[in-house]
Amino acid sequence: MANLWQDVRYALRMLAKTPGFTLTALLSVALGIGATTAVFSVIHAVLISPYPYSGADRMVRVLAEDRVGTPRNFFLTGPQLRDFQQLKSVDSALGQANWELATTGSDLPEDVRAVFLTPNVSSYFGVPALLGRGLLPSDASDGKEPQPVVVLSFSFWKRRFAGNPDVLGKTISMAHQDYTVVGVLSPRFAWTMGDVYLPLRVTNDPTSLIWLSCVKLKPGVAPQAAEGEFESLLQTFAKQTPAHFPETFRVHVRLLTDEYDLGFAHMLYFLFAAVALMLWIGCANFSILLLVRGTARQFEFALRSAIGASRVRVLRQLLVESLLLSLSGAVVGVLVAYAAVAFIVRWLPQSAYPHEVAIQINLPVLAFTAGLALIAGLLFGLSPALRLSRTDANRVLLSGARAAGAGMRANRTHAFLVAGQVALTLLLLSAGGAVTEGFLRLMHAPLGYDSRNTLIVGIPLHDNTYMTWGQRAGYFDQLRRQVAALPGVLSAAVATRATPPVSGFETKIAISGKPATEEQRARLGMVSLEYFSLLHIPLRDGRIWDQAETMLGVPVAVINESMAHRYWPDKSALGQTFQLPDLKTGPFRIAAPNAGQWFQVIGVVADARNDGLDQTVKPGVYVPYTFLMELYTHILVQTHGSLYSTYNAVREQVRSVDADQQVEGHGEIVTLESLVTRQQAWQQAHLATVLLGSFALLALALASIGLYSVMSYGVTQRTNEFGIRIALGAQQRDVLRLVFGSAVVSVGFGLATGLFLSFSATRLVARWTTVSSSNPLILVSAMVLLLVAAFVACIIPAMRGSSTDPMEAIRRQ
Repeated sequence: MANLWQDVRYALRMLAKTPGFTLTALLSVALGIGATTAVFSVIHAVLISPYPYSGADRMVRVLAEDRVGTPRNFFLTGPQLRDFQQLKSVDSALGQANWELATTGSDLPEDVRAVFLTPNVSSYFGVPALLGRGLLPSDASDGKEPQPVVVLSFSFWKRRFAGNPDVLGKTISMAHQDYTVVGVLSPRFAWTMGDVYLPLRVTNDPTSLIWLSCVKLKPGVAPQAAEGEFESLLQTFAKQTPAHFPETFRVHVRLLTDEYDLGFAHMLYFLFAAVALMLWIGCANFSILLLVRGTARQFEFALRSAIGASRVRVLRQLLVESLLLSLSGAVVGVLVAYAAVAFIVRWLPQSAYPHEVAIQINLPVLAFTAGLALIAGLLFGLSPALRLSRTDANRVLLSGARAAGAGMRANRTHAFLVAGQVALTLLLLSAGGAVTEGFLRLMHAPLGYDSRNTLIVGIPLHDNTYMTWGQRAGYFDQLRRQVAALPGVLSAAVATRATPPVSGFETKIAISGKPATEEQRARLGMVSLEYFSLLHIPLRDGRIWDQAETMLGVPVAVINESMAHRYWPDKSALGQTFQLPDLKTGPFRIAAPNAGQWFQVIGVVADARNDGLDQTVKPGVYVPYTFLMELYTHILVQTHGSLYSTYNAVREQVRSVDADQQVEGHGEIVTLESLVTRQQAWQQAHLATVLLGSFALLALALASIGLYSVMSYGVTQRTNEFGIRIALGAQQRDVLRLVFGSAVVSVGFGLATGLFLSFSATRLVARWTTVSSSNPLILVSAMVLLLVAAFVACIIPAMRGSSTDPMEAIRRQ
């Protein structure tokens, strides 16, 4: 142990004497470990441990897939929920109902997302409250009204009560009812993004609707095995309450941990592979630096061997220095990782992972970092240490050279490491360039509509308000007219499920004169007539309906060009008729009396994005918004004034029409332009562009340092040779040719290998990063950039070698 401590102290002194080498080696390891740790932190949080809930790996969503495979939620009655909870494969089932409530008793109502849960919620999730308690079975006894108690989410507690720990026992008024605060939930409890959680009353009333939110399977029960049992019971329920289920469906069970887009997981794994390559480049640099530094110390090692130091002693000394550097690099790498995690989180697509996710540097991540450091220190420090510990003491001492030749084996090792760095750097540069070009193409893709200066204001209706078709149509019409009359507002339109770039809901259609098939489908949006002029969607043929047709519920429709070309390719679509079977009254929505009639096409408009940024436009149908009015809609507001002032003015108008209503959200301004940047395809491409570009540039810097170190080492080793050549008449260009020639093989081999890897990875990049480009100019540009960096890394040692003083070189012979 004393000898080991002596080695540590000596290593620290030697590292302190060479700050340039120490800093370069430290950063080479730290950047690789820091970037890898940051991406692993994201993977661990998002894919390995996304939920804080007890038994999250047994929690499943139960969905009803229609004929075309579209997953849909369904509703149960109280008795049906109790029957479901008795199934053999079910450990516990959670019932839920969501409503938008408004705070009352204040000057301006605030929108509150209220989540009503069955009383087993605390035992179901198993997450203790931060303050007070969660909901208990006694809060909602069978046959009795639920207790007026409420549990606050962490974010709502911070926003509404400024994080006051004395909030327990206080009351909050919502929809003119007072509720007593009994608890505050932990920061990671974010189930369905509720603001407040209240007990749900489960009764025998067949008209009461409960959403089967989530089911926890018994231990050992596979989701596929539970599907059969669920299928039988839910088909029976569908016969009892057909309005609560799709007309035809099959049950699909999906793990809660598998709920989010797999494409995002692929992208994270791709980024992890990218940082692993960067880590390899950094570690290769580390190995090269150790070899170069060790060569300069061969006289020291020979002298130690001559006075009795064993090979094991020298080897241990070198390994101690290597491990000290790698572990120090890990410490710096953790600091880099903290900054990198914050940077990555900023650009992560928020809709691609659960809100419960907490991305942070935790114990598993720190263990991963320590393991990386040990592997880097041992694996990349062992080879130089073994080679340098075999120094021929007699030859070195007799020659008196400070840097005796390390032999062809060392040169081959250098060439291999440099070639590997060049190949992997070219792969990262080409991948980063492909993703960047694809992202730029996505950004400049035509939308088909004008998204500038347009607010999107959500209007959630309260339960049991505007219960007739006429009342609801009149409310939305009055609200739209008053918003349109505000100063600075150019236009206002009602849009239900029609906010691009993802607009309309998939529905089947029955076209007159054609046999009904499941392939006859379109995206249906319910809008007011101002919608098309507000978004500058051109009218190609026909006309738009008028206000009278809207308020009378006349069955007219406008379609997009994709629908006209799909279903009436050889004739005009104007005057054609079709039915919309899904346009009918159901839970939480009111259909117009004429919704079941045949709709007549009166206009054709240009295509506008309705299925995201990276998909082709689907056939689209627009009908007056009065044909299907739900409890939630949007008002689109185009303004030439301040967006913030206009938003506040709209809030006041909503309150003036109905003092108990409010707009959605908590003062957050949502625009059509922001919806584009919130698209998962846009965010994933942006994230991949920023991170891959950063990793590629860092890899380029590390590879340049590695090449510079190798060239400096080579020039040092051949100083005598260059001096003799110059003394015999060699010109400077001859020496430059020799120096650059030594780099040509390794750089050329690396470029060839990198070219092959880049071609092989093109499809993988396209599939795992949403968008990319196969433009050959990108690969050519990456090669040129790499060659320029290689030239810069070689020119300085080459100039030094060509300026060798012959007399000094001969004296050192």
